[in-house]
Amino acid sequence: MVIEIDGPIQIIKVAGMGPYDNNGYIVADPSTKEAYIIDAPAQINLLIEAASDYKLKAALITHSHPDHIAGYNELKETTNIPVGIHQNDADRLPMQPEFFLEHGMKLKIGSLQFNVLHTPGHTPGGLCFTSDHFIISGDTLFPGGPGMTRSGENFREIVHSITNQLFKLPDNAVVFPGHGINTDIGKARAEYEVFKNTPHPEGLFGTIRWDQSLG
Repeated sequence: MVIEIDGPIQIIKVAGMGPYDNNGYIVADPSTKEAYIIDAPAQINLLIEAASDYKLKAALITHSHPDHIAGYNELKETTNIPVGIHQNDADRLPMQPEFFLEHGMKLKIGSLQFNVLHTPGHTPGGLCFTSDHFIISGDTLFPGGPGMTRSGENFREIVHSITNQLFKLPDNAVVFPGHGINTDIGKARAEYEVFKNTPHPEGLFGTIRWDQSLG
C-alpha cells in the first residue's frame, strides 16, 4: 500500500513490505523531485517503483536489523544510489555503505532539509529522521511504546533517546514508524506519561507497551 502525505516535505509511505510488514519511505522535495529512500526491506521493488518519478540522492538506513535491509542488494543493483547508515550499525550490512550518518547532520533535498538523530537503544546505531512536521522513527518509537530492547541498559537508552530527543518535537509532528500505523508526538508523550507514573521492576526490557500494567 502506497500512501502520500503532502507537506513542505513530501512523505511517501510504502506499507506492508516483506514478511514482517515493514514500512519503507520516500522523503522528497515536491518542487524539485529530489528525494531520499529510507530503509531497504524485502519487496524493495515496491519502494523503487513508488520513487520512479523522483531523482534519488541516496538511501538512508534507520538500523541494520535484517528486515530493514533485506532488499539492500537489489536496491544497489537496480538504482546504484549511495547508501548511508550510522557507523555503529554498518558492520551488519551486506556491503560497505558509501557514507556514514551522524547525529546532527542536516540532509538537503532541493531547497528543503531534514535532520539526522542518533537514537540508540533498539540497536547501537539506530537513527531517526526529523523535521518540525515529521519523524521517521525506524524501530525507535511506535504507537503505544518503544522498539524492542534486549537488556535493561538498552531499554534505558531507548527511553532516553525518545524522551530527550523525539519529545522535543511539536505535538503535531507525525511519527512514521518502521512497521504499522502512524502516531504523533503528542499522543506518544501522553502514553509515556502513563508509563512514567506506573511502578515497574528494575531492569525492564523486551517488548514494552507504555500502558501495560507493570506493578
